[in-house]
Amino acid sequence: MTKKNKQKKPRIKYSQLPAARAAYLRSVKRDKVKVLSLQIAVLILFIGLWQLLASTGVIDDFITSSPIRIIKTLATLLKQDLLKHVGITLLECIVGFVVSSALGFFIAVGLWSSKTARRVLEPYIVTLNSLPKVALGPIIIVWMGAGMKAIVTMTVLICVIVTVISVLGGFLACDEGKLLLMRSMGATRTQTFFKLVLPQSLPNLISVMKINVGLAWVGTIMGEYLVSSAGLGYLIIYGGQVFKLDLVMTSTVILCVLAALMYLGVALIERHVASKR
Repeated sequence: MTKKNKQKKPRIKYSQLPAARAAYLRSVKRDKVKVLSLQIAVLILFIGLWQLLASTGVIDDFITSSPIRIIKTLATLLKQDLLKHVGITLLECIVGFVVSSALGFFIAVGLWSSKTARRVLEPYIVTLNSLPKVALGPIIIVWMGAGMKAIVTMTVLICVIVTVISVLGGFLACDEGKLLLMRSMGATRTQTFFKLVLPQSLPNLISVMKINVGLAWVGTIMGEYLVSSAGLGYLIIYGGQVFKLDLVMTSTVILCVLAALMYLGVALIERHVASKR
């Protein structure tokens, strides 16, 4: 039977469910709507209070800017080359995020596969994680050149060690009794990983991706601080140097929106994975 011939699952209405179950689902839905409404209300309250304090002179809008000034600056930037700067920063962040997540995952798999390698390399991994990555900035520029490669490299260095440690911790947290059962049934190391360890670690992998969203943006902007001629980090540096703080705040707000959208993408992946389990 092909997919076209398969009938879609009928959508179950609350009226078709037992009363207790239907009431529970309604309460869950109401709770989600309540939380979302409160989140929106907090954001609106914050923006409104910010504008009110700036308009009444309680805070200096030259230093803190204001929502209205940010909107005006955003409109001006849209007529210029804002999309170019946003596109460059977004590309650098996504590439750094994907590379660091994939590289960290495969390194963690290798360390899980070899207990000897894990014991030998663990002190070095911890040491590298504690090293301030910005201190490597000049070396990265010499190695990779003053461009996107250097910025992506900075992002990868910030994310990859955290990815390795977190993913490996998820692998090692697998239930020992289940591992013993797999070995008693003659399962190979590869079969054990794909049939037991990896499925059990999926929630942890999603959590690592959520962490990497924030770290990837930190690494990207840090890299643009060190070496860039375009991007949101460049706009922030330029705005600070010429005291155009509206430009700084506008770029920061755009970064917050992009980070939220990227986090939402990971949350959608998490929801899709949860629905398949």
